[in-house]
Formats: sequence, structure tokens, C-alpha cells
Amino acid sequence: MTEFVRKRVANAKNDILSGLTVALALVPEAVAFAFVAGVDPLVGLYAAFMIGLITSIFGGRPGMISGATGALAVVMVSLVAEGNAMGVEGEQLGLYYLFATVILMGVIQMLAGVFKLGKFVRLIPHPVMMGFVNGLAIVIFLSQLGMFKEGVKDIFGNDKYKTSSELKQYDIKEGVVYDLITKEPLYLFGTNNRFEDFNTKETKYIVDDNQVFDVDTKKVLFNVEKDGVYSVKKGGKVKKWISTNKLLMMLALVLLTMLIMWGLPKLKVTSKLPEALIGIVVVSAIVILGKLDVATVGTFIEQGGGKGLKGGLPQFQFDIFNKIPMNLETLYFIGPYAIILAAIGLIESLMTLNLIDELTETRGNSNRECLAQGGANIVTGLFGGMGGCAMIGQSIINIKGGGRTRLSGIVAAVTLLMFILFASGLIEQVPIAALVGVMFMVVIGTFAWSSFRILNKIPLTDAIVLISVSLLTVFFDLAVAVIAGVIMSALAFAWENAKKIRARKHIKEDGTKVYEIWGPLFFGSIQAFNSKFDVANDPENIEIDFIESRVSDHSALEAVFNLVGKYEEAGKTVRVKHLSEECQALMIKASPRLANVIEHDIDDPRYHVMAKVMK
Repeated sequence: MTEFVRKRVANAKNDILSGLTVALALVPEAVAFAFVAGVDPLVGLYAAFMIGLITSIFGGRPGMISGATGALAVVMVSLVAEGNAMGVEGEQLGLYYLFATVILMGVIQMLAGVFKLGKFVRLIPHPVMMGFVNGLAIVIFLSQLGMFKEGVKDIFGNDKYKTSSELKQYDIKEGVVYDLITKEPLYLFGTNNRFEDFNTKETKYIVDDNQVFDVDTKKVLFNVEKDGVYSVKKGGKVKKWISTNKLLMMLALVLLTMLIMWGLPKLKVTSKLPEALIGIVVVSAIVILGKLDVATVGTFIEQGGGKGLKGGLPQFQFDIFNKIPMNLETLYFIGPYAIILAAIGLIESLMTLNLIDELTETRGNSNRECLAQGGANIVTGLFGGMGGCAMIGQSIINIKGGGRTRLSGIVAAVTLLMFILFASGLIEQVPIAALVGVMFMVVIGTFAWSSFRILNKIPLTDAIVLISVSLLTVFFDLAVAVIAGVIMSALAFAWENAKKIRARKHIKEDGTKVYEIWGPLFFGSIQAFNSKFDVANDPENIEIDFIESRVSDHSALEAVFNLVGKYEEAGKTVRVKHLSEECQALMIKASPRLANVIEHDIDDPRYHVMAKVMK
């Protein structure tokens, strides 16, 4: 017991300091992902706190950090938008549908843990793992580039949003806007970029950059094309690169942060201090004391439409049960989203768990992590969080900073809550450049640079899988990339093994022809297996020996069964040797007459026809 306590106390300092660093880095990440999902920043921050705390205490991988993530946020954005459309304007019904979906997502993840599905992460091949970390590093890098941009304002001074044309609403001919059905003229559209009432000449709409704004609500209602006016689908905010001076200043601060993180470990005096935390503190001090005009956490929140970092404790969301009808229609709506979110969350969490296992040379518990992630999302949904999963970037920051135990994750989560409750004003002064510098160092540390060196040394199929998973992670999402990578690897493995089936042939002194089968017999090798036999020209007595082969699945059983049938139809005698006991029993059960064909021997192999679920 004394040794147990001593080991944990010895690393307590590293865990606490690393947890503080992670908490600082969590703030802009959680806020940014909340904006992506279309919800208030506090919804993302509450998710980071609750999920981070619960998974740190009950999860299967000490040192791993969980919170709101971009992989989930990009799925949530359409859920929130569709949910809002079901209610009246300003009701924010989409937010409550999001909470309900997160609760259902958690239930699904807990079921995955109960049924021990987490262990299947062991089936993920190494090329998929390398592609995963490479793709995620690129995604993290690209997401940080958005910090070098600022929002564009429309003609009314509001945030400008991207809009895409959908259904045609009106025709435009020679500067007149006509009704599609009645063909009556409705508006005059001249060089002044205004839609004026055809009769009263009163301005109804103003056109700017092909977007049609209502003069009263100042909102975009349509897009103007050459042939007409179209309804629109609203997208994300329009952004542009910040001015040259601001860009150079921010790049200098980013590089300074990276230089501090790179140089500090080389100094023996500070080698035990988390370089990321020191980099954030030093750059923040320079900005605050120098009164530099750069983007901070506070301005970042304001530009996204938030009101600040300050908030109270998470509150139980009774409105989930008051505003959302608990019926099958709701389940049909949120069910598909919950399944997708649960799959993405578990895959990202378990892949991150594997990565942390490799970095720390220890082993986590995947099924326990599934249960913890599920439980955390249920609690988060009930208390107003957007849900989440493991965060590879923050987890690497924690591990590189010396965090190894559950204490580091607990400190990060509790510190984040303290920021929300008491230190919002201070944290809002932290420059975004310092946090971007930390994330850029995470990108450098995450990317598997060795993949460039080994690409021409590994099998071509593995190289294709590695590159494909990296690209799919960037252009689609993690779940699609990993599932596609596993399928590609499985097909490549099946194809290679299908070519390994062999049959050595020889004739005994009594004239019996012996086929000695070598290699795995399964669905992929059936065709090659059948091609080894010459039923028409073989002698009267045939012996098929499976001593160096394994009958792996039902397709293989059926192939053996059909082969025996062909020889019997040809009036020839066939004997089958060295099948496993299970294989013999299944074949005899299917056709009792095969009992006279199959030979039993003391050296028969022992294996299962269908691979049992891994223990």
C-alpha cells in the first residue's frame, strides 16, 4: 500500500501542472467546437468539464483527456439546424434535441461496453493506426489555420454567412422579377442592387454579393443567379485572413511559443516543468504587459457570437422532457444521429487509447472506456453539454507534459470549471497565438513522420491503406476513415491468403490418389481449392488429407461437402482425413452418410470452424 501511494505522489506534481496546461488549451477548442455545432460556447465548455471529469475518474485509460470534439461537432450542426426548424424562431428546440441525442448516444456507448465490443479495437491494423494519427494531425493543423482569420461583415454590419442556392423561387428577365407560376411582375431589379415593388417602387430587398437581404429583418432570404432568384441553405460564417500586420504579429507569437516548447526540455533546470504551460504563461505576459493588439480567448468568443466565458454550474435540463415529445417520431429523428455520434466517439476514443498505450508502454481497458464514455455522455446530455469523446491533441499534450494518472484529467476538468466560475476575465486575456503554438507542436508530435521513410519498404496494400485513411480522415470523418481502412486491410489479407491454398498430389501403391491440402480453406480460397481436383480423370479411390490445412468457415465446409458429393456422383470412393472434431460433427450433422467418408484419427487437429469472439 505504501509503495502504491508513493508512486502516485511522486508524479502528482507532473499531473497537476500538465492538467493546468490541458485546461488552458481546452478553452478555445471547446468554444470553437460549440460554434461549429451551432450552440452557445458554455454548452461546449460544460461538455469538456463533465466528460473530462467522469472519464478521468471511471475511464479505462489514465492520462487520456476527453471533451467536446470537432469530429462530433460537424455531425451535430445539421441535427441542431433541423431541430430548430421544428420549433418557432428563438425557441432553440435544436439544442434540446441535441441533449436528447447525446443521452441516447451515451446509452449506445454503454451497451457497447456491456457487450464488450471495445476489444474489437485490437483488430485495427497498424497502417490504419498510422493513417489515423497522420490524418488527425492534418485536421488539427487545418483547424488552427482558422485562428488566423476573422469574420466578414455584411452591408448591415452583421456577421456574413455563406449561402448556397437550392430551389428556384422567381424568374428574372430584363431587370424584372416574375412569379414562377402566375408570371406576374413582382419587383424591379436594376443597377442599384435593389428589389423594388413593381407598383409602389418601394424597396423590399437589397442585394449584396448575390445575396438578397430583407430590408426589415436584415437577413438573407434568397440568392440571385443569372436566370432567377433561389431559396438558400445557410452555411458557415464567411472569413478572411487577418491584416498583414496582425498576421505577422500573431505568427511571431506562435513561433515564440513553439520555440519555448522546443528549447525548454533541453535546459536541465526546467526539464521537469511542462513546456506548454510555460510557453502560454510567457507569451500571455508579453501580450498583456505590452498591451499588444492581438486576438485573445475573449475576442475569439465575441467574434463567434458568444457573450463571454463566465457562467455558473451546469443545471439539470428539465426542458428536454417538457419541450421534446417522447415518442417514436422523435426516436426516428435522433436515432440515426445518435448511432453515428456513438460510433465516431467510440472509434476516436479507442484509437486514442491505443495511441496512449503505445506512448506510455502500458495497456488501457477498452471496455471500461466504452462504459465511461457512455455514462459521461448521458450525464452531459442531462446537464446541458454537447457530448464528446477522447481528444487526441489534448491527450498528447497531457502525456508529453508528464501526466500519467487519473489526477491529471481530474485537475484539467476541475480547473476548467474554475475558469468558468471565477477566472473568466483572466483566461479571456490569454492570446490565441499561444494556444495555436501549443497545438502546432502537438501536430508535429502527433504526425507519424516515419511513415514517409517506410512507405517504399512496406507492402503496397499497406501503403495504400495508410494513405487512404489519412486522406479520408481529412475529407470525411474519423469513423469513415477507420472503417474503410479496416475493410481494405481485411480484403487485402483475405486476397493474399486465398492464394496460399495448395494441394500436393501423389499415388499410393494400391492406386489411391492422395491430395494433401496445405493452406487456409475459407470463403476466399474456395475457387482455388476446387481447381486442384480432377474429378473426371481421378482414379476410383481418392484420399483428401487436411493435416496442413484448416477449414475456417461455413463456405469451406460447404466446399468440402460439395467436393465429396461430386466424387460420389462419379461413382468413386473418397476418404477425408484430419478434419477437426467440430468440422467432422458439422459435416456429419448436415449429411449422416458422410460418417463413412470421414476418418477419425488420434492426431486430428483441434480448432473451431468459426472463430470465437476474442476473449
